Formats: sequence, structure tokens, C-alpha cells
Amino acid sequence: MSYLISYQSLEKSYQDLPLFTNLTLGFSEGEKVGLIGANGSGKSTLLKIFAGEVEPDKGVRSMKKHTRVVYLPQIDKFDDENSVEDALFSAMSDMVLEEHQKYTAVQKTIGLGEFTNPDQKTNSLSGGWRKRLAICCSLIRQPDILFLDEPTNHLDIEGILWLETILKNASFSFVLVSHDRYFLENITNKIVELGRLYPEGCLKVNGNYSEFVRKRSEFLKTQKDKESALANVVRQERNWLAHGPKARTTKAKFRIEKAAMLGEELKDIHHRNQQNKTVEFNFDSTNRKTKNLLVATNIGISMGGASLFKNLSFKLKPGTRIGLLGRNGSGKSTLIRILAQSIKPDEGAIETADTLRMVTFDQNRQKLDQEAKLRTALSPAGDAVVYRDRSVHVVTWAKRFLFSPDQLDLPVGRLSGGEQARILIAHLMRQPADILLLDEPTNDLDIPSIEVLEESLSEFPGAVVIVSHDRFFLDRLTDMIIGFDGKGNAGIFADYFQWLEACGTRKPEKKEAKPQPAKKAPTSAEKKFSFKHQYELDRIEETILKAEENVSLLEEDVQNPSIINDPVRMKLCCEKLKDAQEKVEHLYARWQELESYKNP
Repeated sequence: MSYLISYQSLEKSYQDLPLFTNLTLGFSEGEKVGLIGANGSGKSTLLKIFAGEVEPDKGVRSMKKHTRVVYLPQIDKFDDENSVEDALFSAMSDMVLEEHQKYTAVQKTIGLGEFTNPDQKTNSLSGGWRKRLAICCSLIRQPDILFLDEPTNHLDIEGILWLETILKNASFSFVLVSHDRYFLENITNKIVELGRLYPEGCLKVNGNYSEFVRKRSEFLKTQKDKESALANVVRQERNWLAHGPKARTTKAKFRIEKAAMLGEELKDIHHRNQQNKTVEFNFDSTNRKTKNLLVATNIGISMGGASLFKNLSFKLKPGTRIGLLGRNGSGKSTLIRILAQSIKPDEGAIETADTLRMVTFDQNRQKLDQEAKLRTALSPAGDAVVYRDRSVHVVTWAKRFLFSPDQLDLPVGRLSGGEQARILIAHLMRQPADILLLDEPTNDLDIPSIEVLEESLSEFPGAVVIVSHDRFFLDRLTDMIIGFDGKGNAGIFADYFQWLEACGTRKPEKKEAKPQPAKKAPTSAEKKFSFKHQYELDRIEETILKAEENVSLLEEDVQNPSIINDPVRMKLCCEKLKDAQEKVEHLYARWQELESYKNP
């Protein structure tokens, strides 16, 4: 399949920091690509380079003739005096179309975007509706390939589902940057992850996000095993050189050169494996055992003469995990402020345990001084912070959140959104709490950081209330959803899917092949037999057969005279056989585990 657009030997640096080195990447017709990677890996820059918005330092660009490339940036820009209709006409200003064709396209796109007032000025649109308009302006340009940078930013759940429907049925190719795992799962047929841990600078996997998670895990294990095996070979070569003949024969020179090459290869693969680090989130708790931390009874509030919600009652106990879902402006953040006691409800009552300690995450990040240095933002009191009654030096504390020592004197405003989110979470971690109130904590965080945040919050012994549009995050973490309909009502639901069905505006999605990050231990919720478990069970027999065939082949190898007489090969072969046998045992154990889930 020919590429619509590609780059060979692409290189780009930012402030002397290399983002890409010798990266070769292209996108073809029919591909629906999710572009992921850690914060700072260069995802947005790569999109801009492919879209022609930024010039690379090096690289050869190729593009199929007559390919229309359209780019949707993170930040939406409109003429404030323009209406929705004007903005759509402006988006087609360079397209060769008759006026009646443009008019028809605009009216069709207004319907597609579900705009009720085409004459509404763009400066009066909410963030979510501005994002919808920006997406519509991209679509109306009839792209052959569309590059989208964080297109779900500012969209509420309905907006995300709306965009999913469009992209699922898209006739054009697209490449999008997103950290929303359900979004990636539902609409992509290829995932590309940028990262220095990969020899080619990226890992490309055909399939959706679930398939990518599986392939990535396999790759990382193989690369780690390769480092271990190579380290053994290098050690043996160096021992031979230290104790072998000193005569400079041709054979000895060859062994010396071979040892040097293996050493460089080992150094390179070790450096790549070291790049697979994740942030360390771990919230401090008071470990309070009070039965009811907070009780809300029939609370309600109105704003601007309109009711946000009423007659809402629930309890927060140690271990409670509540997610807040609804349209933008429906009352989610207002409820967080009521629980934090920064505002009072119009009706009902909030009762809290004595000396209750609550910590709030501010989605607007108003608490961060953009001019302050990172060092000060992480450690306001000096060169050390106190965490769980222990003094931790600011350099050590910074490394925990993946900040390097040379970043400590940078102003906060120079950091990415994800890096600023990490600073706020670092601040929360130093405050022992009974209740965590988190308003959009996943905004701008990369997927590895979100997974660590999930793990930390699942282990937090207190109560957690979370506002988020990240469905996978909520589905994995929460045990209850408070859903807001935007019409003055709020209700209690078991999960996101039940809330979605109750809304009646969209059909509930099928819970299939949910992407699962690595976890320390399965929770009771994960042990319920799901579509993912059935999918795995249907295929595990075939996987076991292949694993057993691999064991048989390796058993034949260890009997091979040429391998028996070569200690290095024999050692490696035995190690592979041991790993293969352990894999078979693990698969049989997993099979039994899946059967127990299905037939408890």
C-alpha cells in the first residue's frame, strides 16, 4: 500500500533536545492512526511537521499527488466577529467550488455538528462547542488525510461520542494524538508510539489499542531478555580476553573487536530499556476509619436562574470511589466546590466527620504561578519537601515525577500541560487526606502517567470523587457514577455504560476488548467475567499449543551436538527453554483462572 505522505530520516530538536533522530514514518490510505507517547516525546511537533506547519531539521518528505492535508491544532482560533456559519465558509476560502456547492456543504456541516443557531458568534461558544466547530471546519475541507492534535480536549462525553461516530465512518485517513484509551480502542486500526526505548524511534502496531498493549508488552519483554542474554555473552567474552592468550593473532583480534561491538550493543539496549520509566504517584492518607466521612442529603443548587441539580443524596466512606459525568456546565465542578465547602448548596445539607481533611485538584491550575521556577513549585519551603514524615531532597522529589535536575530552574510556564499536572499532583501527595476531590486530573497526562494515577487512587484508603471525561479511567476506578443530564437532574448509576443508556441520547457502547495496563494485583471488580475474558478464553487453547510447540523445539535444540559443544549457545538455549516452560505453566494457570471467573 502506497503512502499518502511520509518522511525518511526525520530529525528535529527543540532547545538542543533531540525529539526525533533518523525517524522514518508514513501514513497510507485507509489508515486510522492513534499517535501516542510520553509527554515531551514530540507528538504535537510530529503532526505539525507532517502537516507542513513546522520544518524539520532534516528529513525527506514524500507525498502522493493531489493529496489534501488538513491539520486540526490543539488551540482553536476564530475571528470573534464571525458566526458559526461564517467560520465554516472561511474554512473553504481556498477551495475551488461554486457558491451553491459551498452553501450546501456549510448547511450539511451545520447539521453534522448539531449546531442549533448558525448565526451564533464564535466568541460566545463554550470550549466544547468551539472544539466542535474547529472539527467541522477541518471536515468541510474534505481531507484525504486529517491530522488531529488532542481533538477530545474540551469535549464532554456527548461530544466525544459524536466525534467517535464521525471518525469510525470516515472515508479519509487520519492521524490523531490522544490519551483517551477508549477513544483509541474504538476508532483506530493502527497505533504508533513515539519513544527513545524503541530502536527505530517508534513502535508501529496494526490493530486497535488492545492489540497495541499486547504487542508492546511482548516487545519490551523481548528487549529486556535480549539485554540479559547479551550481558551474559559480554561478560564471558571479557573473561576470555582477561584470561586468554595474549598473542595478537588474527583470531584474538577478532575476539577483541567482537567484544567491543557487543559492549556497544549492550550499552545501547540498556539505555533504551532505561527509558521505560513512569512517574511515581502515591497519595498520603490519614488512614481514618470513620464509617461516614461525608454525608450529602437532598442537596441542590441553581446558577443563573437555572437548576443544576436537586435532591441529590450520597455518602462518602473510606474506600468509596465516585465518578462525576455529564455535559459541560451541568454541575460537576459545582458539586466538587460544594463538597470542598468553598460554596454552600441552596438546599439540603452536607455533614462531615470532625477534623475531616479534604484535598482538591484544580482543573484550571489557578494555583500554579507560571513565573515561578519548577524548583519552587515542587518545594516551596526550600531544598527539601516533607513526604510521609520524611525529608526528601528536591532533586530526588523531582525525579519521582520524571523531571530532570536541569529542568529545576525553568519557569513553570515553559512546561507542558502534562508536566504542570504532575506538579499539582505532587503538591496533593504531600497532604494527608481523608477525601480526594479531583476535577479533571487526567487532563494532559500521558497514558503511562494516567495508568499510574489509576493504580495509586485504587490503593488510596480514603474516599475519592473524580470529574473526568476519560471513560476508561472512570470505568476501571470508580464503583459509582453520579450522572448529570444538564436539565437540572442528577442520579446515581453503577457505571458509565448504565448512565449512558439512561440518558437515552446515545446507545450504550459494547464493552469489548478493554485495554488493560499491567496491574500489581487484580481487584474484585476485575475478576468479573467480561467480554475481554471471553475473548481471551476463546484463544488461549491455541496460544498454549503454540507455546508447547516452542518448548518441544527448544528441547530438541538442547540435544543438538553443535549446541552441546558450544557453552555460550547452550546457556542461552537452556535459559530460553526455562522461560518457555514457565510460559506454558502460566498459560495453564490463566486458563483455570478464566474458567473460574466464568463458572464461579
